[in-house]
Amino acid sequence: MGRIVVSQFVTLDGVMEDPGGSEGFERGGWAFMFDRGADGDRFKLEEVMASGALLLGRVTYEGFAAAWPSRSGEFADKFNAMPKFVVSRTLERPEWNNTTVIRGDLRGAVERLRAEVDGDVLVNGSATLMAALMDEGLVDEYRLMVFPAVLGAGKRLFPETHDPASLRVVSATTAADVVILVLEPRAAGESGR
Repeated sequence: MGRIVVSQFVTLDGVMEDPGGSEGFERGGWAFMFDRGADGDRFKLEEVMASGALLLGRVTYEGFAAAWPSRSGEFADKFNAMPKFVVSRTLERPEWNNTTVIRGDLRGAVERLRAEVDGDVLVNGSATLMAALMDEGLVDEYRLMVFPAVLGAGKRLFPETHDPASLRVVSATTAADVVILVLEPRAAGESGR
């Protein structure tokens, strides 16, 4: 059974926008100011290799579809070959191989993915989709690579919400200049003690 895993690069002040600098955000490219080292690279490779599918919002999907098909190597080969599911009301003809467009019932689509995908279903970028998944209680795990930067502006990882959320730390490790946090949502009423 698949799990929905949100995997994000994030700054200390919670900004997830444009870590690579390709989106035109004036403060973009911040992830390249730091070294994630061999441990960070291994973490990302193992994460992708253990995954069975990608679940993306349209904007992130279009950015990935423009960048990844021309790349090769173990990570890129897996990324390009795996099934991709993009949540969109407007995308008509996805061109990246193995892509399915999801429209309408997000909860139903995610439950089908959980039942059908062997391995994790990774959500990268996709701020709007991630917020919708959080609102619906559909995220099974968060994997955050936290970079020691404060941007002061940009899309936040956790947007304002009606309901507070509590997470449990599964692991916290350092990888060169970054900290890798793995967290799970706590069950309703579960204590942090």
